[in-house]
Order: sequence, then C-alpha cells, then structure tokens
Amino acid sequence: MNTRPKYKTKQKEILLEFLEASPSPHITAGDVCEYFKSKGSPIGQSTIYRQLERLVDEGIVNKYTIDGNSPACFEYVGEGAHHEKETCYHCKCEKCGKLIHLHCEELEEFQIHLLQEHHFKMDPARTVFYGVCDDCL
Repeated sequence: MNTRPKYKTKQKEILLEFLEASPSPHITAGDVCEYFKSKGSPIGQSTIYRQLERLVDEGIVNKYTIDGNSPACFEYVGEGAHHEKETCYHCKCEKCGKLIHLHCEELEEFQIHLLQEHHFKMDPARTVFYGVCDDCL
C-alpha cells in the first residue's frame, strides 16, 4: 500500500472533474491531454500521468494495461462512477482497438467453474477477450 500523502492540487481537481463527467468509461493519458488542450488549458503529459498514478494509488481510478502495443487505460471508480465495484471483463477489437466493458453473469459463472473444477482463480480486471467489434464486422 502506498503511503504517499493525498495532495489537493488544481490539476488533480480538474482531472477528477473530467473523469467524473467523462461519458467513456476508459480513457488514456493521451485522451486527457487532448481534451485539456482542446479546452485551451493544456496540462503537461507528465503531470497527467503523475496525477493518474496517484489516483490509482488512492483507489479512485483503476489502471488497465491490455497489451504491450496499447497505452494503459484508466477508469474512474470513485464516487458517482459509471458502475460500482461490479465484476468487469474487457473485450478488445483487433481492428480498431476499441476497449469494451463486459458485465456478464455467464462469465461470472465461468469464473466460478474455473475455480471449482480447475483450481484456477481468474482476475477479471486483467482478463481481455480479443476479437472484432460490431462496428468493424
């Protein structure tokens, strides 16, 4: 557990406002940079990375590293998040790179099956199904 102090900086506050209001559950640091640049208040990329990592340490944001070819995705899980502490799997389109949240009771049953029958505990936050999204079919 990280014992870094929780700082209240202006950059952190506006980053949290952006994350809370974002219609997309997954964002990259690049998405954040582009958003603030388009609004005329650019924040340095290193500052954004540093703030996102602090939010991960504080449990306000989840970080997903899907593969070595894609940037890390961040998901706001703090108060008022899109979904609260549900089991979530991910699907990644191999054509366009879109990352899709997948909440599925059948996959949760599969996770139980893996544990009971095969003695293997799957980590849903790190489980990614690769294929082609509906838009790319």
